Amino acid sequence: MSNFLTITAVCLGCLIAVALTAVRLPGTWCLVAGAGLYGRLTDWQAVTFSTLLLLAVIAAIGEILELFTSAVAARKAGGSRRAAWGGLVGGMLGMFCLSFLLPIPVVGSIAGAIVGCFLGAAVAELSVRNHLAHGTRVGFFAALGMAIGTAAKVGLALVMSVFVVAGALRSTSVSQGDAAPPASAPLSQPGSAP
Repeated sequence: MSNFLTITAVCLGCLIAVALTAVRLPGTWCLVAGAGLYGRLTDWQAVTFSTLLLLAVIAAIGEILELFTSAVAARKAGGSRRAAWGGLVGGMLGMFCLSFLLPIPVVGSIAGAIVGCFLGAAVAELSVRNHLAHGTRVGFFAALGMAIGTAAKVGLALVMSVFVVAGALRSTSVSQGDAAPPASAPLSQPGSAP
């Protein structure tokens, strides 16, 4: 029963971390911290130190993807460096501001980040080149890049969750094997006297 509760708690923690990642909060780092705690509590049987290091590397890659895909997309659309930075800052500000104006969990944060990224990149590009169609195009690509980066980071959070849950399942199956009941003694041995 305790193994079932352990696996359930690990799965629930992973789902919460993935949800936090989807709303642009540090869910991947929560996964790393939770995996580290779980590994420590199980004497590094459920999550080994090398697995924890791998999870930290995946989390860092997720951060890089999330931060720079909007900037790269804005630049690919012909935007300036200012537009790339504007999209980055606008996405962060939009996530927080629209979360308060549209207080629907998850939806407000994601919509705010996308709208903020679009506006930040478009306004910044308009300050460099006073061309509305070009600024709008750069803003659109910055927002699209940010959405792709967030989706990639959520995908990485799911991969990390698989590692953690697999470690928990492996650990509980090993502990069940250790606690197997002893085999019953045979009733009679062949060739022995009754």
